[in-house]
Amino acid sequence: MDGSMSAPPPEPVTYLCGDCGADNTLKPGDVIQCRECGYRILYKKRTRRTFGWNSSSSST
Repeated sequence: MDGSMSAPPPEPVTYLCGDCGADNTLKPGDVIQCRECGYRILYKKRTRRTFGWNSSSSST
């Protein structure tokens, strides 16, 4: 494998503050804390990726 190829940098993820509800975009290594109010409980937003279940079950 060629050593010049490297993994793409991780994308920032958006979280919601548990206290004030503000959006916070965090990168790996950032402090987990709301930038608006300083609250330290953040909830990850749902991804926009489509997800499908394979429902091919045979029930007899």
